[in-house]
Amino acid sequence: MQDDNNKNMILATVLSMLVLLAWFYFFPPEQPQLPATDQVAQSDTGIASVPAATSDTALAPTIATTPTETRDIALGKTTRLPIKTDRVEGSISLTGARIDDLKLLDYNVRLNDQSEKVTLLSPAGGPSAYYILHGFSPAGSLGFEDVPTANTVWNIENGQTLTENTPVTLNWDNGKGLLFRRTISVDADYMFSITQSVENNSPNDIALAPYGLIAQKGPIARAAYGRKESSTSGVYILHEGIVLQDGETLEEIDYSDMPDETYSDAERANLKIVDSAKDGWIGFTGKYWMTTLIPDNAAFKAVSKYTEGADRYQAEARQGIIAVPAGQTIEVSSRLFAGAKEYATIKEYGNSAGVTDFIDSIDWGLFFFITKPMFALLHFLNGIIGNMGWAIIALTFIIKALLFPLAYKSFVSMARMKELQPEMEKMKEKHGDDKAAMQKATMELYRAKKVNPAAGCLPILLQIPIFFSLYKVIFVTLELRHAPFIGWLKDLSVPDPSSILNLFGLLPWNAPDPSSFIAILSIGVWPILMGITMWLQQKLNPAPTDKTQAMIFAWMPWVFMFMLGGFASGLVIYWVANNTLTFLQQYTIMRTQGVKPDILGNMFKRFQKEDA
Repeated sequence: MQDDNNKNMILATVLSMLVLLAWFYFFPPEQPQLPATDQVAQSDTGIASVPAATSDTALAPTIATTPTETRDIALGKTTRLPIKTDRVEGSISLTGARIDDLKLLDYNVRLNDQSEKVTLLSPAGGPSAYYILHGFSPAGSLGFEDVPTANTVWNIENGQTLTENTPVTLNWDNGKGLLFRRTISVDADYMFSITQSVENNSPNDIALAPYGLIAQKGPIARAAYGRKESSTSGVYILHEGIVLQDGETLEEIDYSDMPDETYSDAERANLKIVDSAKDGWIGFTGKYWMTTLIPDNAAFKAVSKYTEGADRYQAEARQGIIAVPAGQTIEVSSRLFAGAKEYATIKEYGNSAGVTDFIDSIDWGLFFFITKPMFALLHFLNGIIGNMGWAIIALTFIIKALLFPLAYKSFVSMARMKELQPEMEKMKEKHGDDKAAMQKATMELYRAKKVNPAAGCLPILLQIPIFFSLYKVIFVTLELRHAPFIGWLKDLSVPDPSSILNLFGLLPWNAPDPSSFIAILSIGVWPILMGITMWLQQKLNPAPTDKTQAMIFAWMPWVFMFMLGGFASGLVIYWVANNTLTFLQQYTIMRTQGVKPDILGNMFKRFQKEDA
């Protein structure tokens, strides 16, 4: 029964649209209070807290809630040791031995503009401060004056530039018999290794606790989620904020959920003790970039917190208290990832460097069981083809091939239902307006002919998780950023830049700005192709006899065209390829079942009726 086919198609498509709209939802995210004392809070686990001296008062006395310095001025206020590899460039501040200046040389801020590279880390005191600090918390008889702090000026012991082949060593003597050293190295990608040592030349045994922390000022975080600013809110498409692996499970903590300084350690909701037997880590993750502390073979307390008075978000890895007998030296090591969330790179760190679940720092989403293998396949195809757009089309072929048995069964069922049309017409004449009798007779006919009227919905319904998974892949994976296809498509992670409003560049004016209210009408070539291919797919069957259904059916391709026109062009390419392959599959199967689709007749049937 053709009307039933169309009802199923409309129901499934409308359901797809509703679920698509439900995918996007918005959510909005108390008294300034700086730490009052410089005390070490020691828990019964033996893992110490980072001292309050690592507040902004100690990190950079010049920091204000609203920085007035430029980044260059902030950089110039301290003596620096350069960082230079093929992939990163920056410097280490000798004040505090902070890693607070890092640019990613493989990534441009703007498409095809080499003049400005992505800046990941920036110094305290300037705008968008984002930095990493390592050190020791004093314990036992030691005080803060006995250990290096964020204001300590370190000396260069070895090395003048940090490269992948030349580590650097810094030292500081406290003048009381304790010599602190810090050796920093970096690999060919984004992993830094930090080795801290304490040489106890004093007559007394001492105790202290290593720590690492990542801090970033509020504007970076609020740009993502709008904490403390109800006027701005983010779309929940991906997680940005704290990511914590405790060795067993991965936990994601939004910026808006990070507890502030009014919480004690005992009350802090996001405090975790990470066992030394596990390879845990904690850090900040964004859409494409990440910083992560990875203590090596050591238990640590993972802490996330927000300091409202300083407007600072912080991730900490606090290790246990270590005793250093007189005349001896202790050494602790940790790693720091600071760079791009490249699939192959972080996967390799997980596989060969033992960083547990590092690949899951990419937010794979609700359908991760589909998304992860889908991107793995897409990444593989791109490695063979060398073009992410063609890789998406190849992925579409593979998905259609995997779903073909179900699609075949569905299309065969729909073809058989067309064969039942004459009998259905006779039943309508027999039962007239008796809907109950008509429904009963219809179901008996379906059972006798072994036809499932719902089978036509299944391929469309299965497209929902596939669509969402591919949307997630295209939105959050770095490999789609600035990835070109053909012609004018230079970045598959953004919408098609062409516009029907200037005849795709033929008219002498630009497309409207995306913030303009008419931007929704400014659709490009690929969204139009998507609408056309969806419309052609419909024309394999006659329009529904019911006028309301026919109207919904007629408008649906063009509604979807405008709805999805603002989506990433990579996703629209998938949709065009999927529609085209679905059309070819259905046409072929219908012909093998003895049904000859009258595509041209279905296209112009409306005009034929008007002429008649």
